[in-house]
Amino acid sequence: MKSLLYILSLVLLVSFASCEDYLDTPAKSTIDESVLFSTPDLAKGAVDGIKFAFTETNSHRARFVPYYGFNTDIEFHYKSTEGEFNDDAALVAYSATPQNGRMNSSNNAWAMIYQGIERANICIKGLRSYGNVENNEELARLLGEALTLRAIYYGDLLKAWGDVVPRFEPITSETIYMPKVSRDSVYKQLIRDLDEAAELVPWPNATSATTTVETVNKAFVKAYRARLCMVAAGYSQYPDGIRRSTDPDLTVEKMYPIALQECKDVIAQEGFSVELEDEFETVFRKNCEDNINAGGESLWEIPWANNRGRYVSSFGVKHTSSDQYTGTGRGGSAGPNPHLFYDYDVKDKRRDVSIVPYKWAKAVDGFATQELSTIETLYFGKLRYEWMIRQTSSSDDGINKNYMRYAEVILMAAELENELNGASAAAPYLKKLRRRAFDQADWSEKVDAYVDGLSTKADMFDAIVDEHAFEFCGEMVRKQALIRWNLLKSKIDEAKQKMYNLRERIGEYADVPEKLYYNIADDGETLEIYGLNRGETEDKSSEYEFNSTWVDVEELPDERIESMYYYNPDEKQFWPIWQVFIDASNGTLTNDYDY
Repeated sequence: MKSLLYILSLVLLVSFASCEDYLDTPAKSTIDESVLFSTPDLAKGAVDGIKFAFTETNSHRARFVPYYGFNTDIEFHYKSTEGEFNDDAALVAYSATPQNGRMNSSNNAWAMIYQGIERANICIKGLRSYGNVENNEELARLLGEALTLRAIYYGDLLKAWGDVVPRFEPITSETIYMPKVSRDSVYKQLIRDLDEAAELVPWPNATSATTTVETVNKAFVKAYRARLCMVAAGYSQYPDGIRRSTDPDLTVEKMYPIALQECKDVIAQEGFSVELEDEFETVFRKNCEDNINAGGESLWEIPWANNRGRYVSSFGVKHTSSDQYTGTGRGGSAGPNPHLFYDYDVKDKRRDVSIVPYKWAKAVDGFATQELSTIETLYFGKLRYEWMIRQTSSSDDGINKNYMRYAEVILMAAELENELNGASAAAPYLKKLRRRAFDQADWSEKVDAYVDGLSTKADMFDAIVDEHAFEFCGEMVRKQALIRWNLLKSKIDEAKQKMYNLRERIGEYADVPEKLYYNIADDGETLEIYGLNRGETEDKSSEYEFNSTWVDVEELPDERIESMYYYNPDEKQFWPIWQVFIDASNGTLTNDYDY
């Protein structure tokens, strides 16, 4: 009999490094599958176990989340400047090799994601066989959650590696060695699975099981299915070049209407199951405060315990040492490209939440003040130790990774309507998102006039691409979007040119101030700054204690700009399969793209 002990042991085999014979070795039985998957409490434990792979050090916790998603036209990993052959730099600057020292181990992200997939496969098979899901709503919900978690793991595999090994049944000795297949067939399976899952899981807060964003719900399933439909129909690098899929089931004409309907289904639940937060900052304060209540903007989060997950410690505002807000000096591994600060409208409230021009200085007697950074090294502001309720002294901060939020559904709807029905159909969705970004007094100019001026499909698409940057800076969703738009390299090159123009203060950045003036505010820790905004060029030395050159060639050197990538991003859209897995695959796995 298979047992829970067997289930938890079996998943470790997906690194292809274990003996085949183990798969046929009888396991000591502890809980019969027929009992495990027909008993809601026991089945819930098994499905929750699918999420465990997210928490592994070499999986999402400290490898996938910290490295996937960089570099883009708006986001830059500061390891990039350490050189083309540095293991960390290579992962984000498009020069990774199969031997990458950060990733090339048998328990790394590729293996850990497949561990999660194997756990999901076992649960899905068990629930279908023994769960009586047609008559038991809770077991049906658990099946829907297992299907969705498997789709999340696969979605991350596909965006990082392109073509992958398809495993939709538990491993046997006959299937331990399998070749990769075209991503098209995997996307089609995931889209079918999520369609089924959406029928099985409730809306947020519809039952006690979906009262938190750590549990899969119908809004997330539909939103994620819309995203995957758009990715599957979009551009990506295949072995024969960058193109859309040639599969007739994955055309824009077939995928986009499905995606649009999913978005509309979610939007119809606004005020009941989902909500756009009134203030942009509130989204991220809630995240940092461990507010996991469902029904708001967050649709689903990777649920890390307090002692797991390196989200703030990787991407939060940098703290140089332990201080009044944190027991560890962490944060600031990556940040925005500096031109983006000046691409925001000065009245856009998202700017000062998303981009921070300071770090926290070394504490004196446990107390730190904000310290001006440089234009070369800005920080993401959406994650802040100072917003946390808990104080952590570990490299793991336990703040959940917000995997998808309702704002993305609204922007996807705008893009889909524009493609299918034109700019006027997209306009209400774009207006909806921009109203939150500006004070109501500015809506006439910044929302209505701006959006109404986008009269063509091309103009609207360009505006949506820009809006995506302003809305999602620092959330690591941009890279996949640029790839599916076929804009990855061209947008990074555009960003590089913008940075050259910015440091020379020419062209679109001619009115950017060269010098900043600043004080420490009366609270003893906060910076007050003059000169950050365009046109703030007056001499304020009599009013501020400190001043500093902000923009010039020395502050934004060639090295910083040119280290955005080392190889052509359009020829290295995906990571290679790591050598340890190639070597252990019995000849079934190979790399493409000249790896």
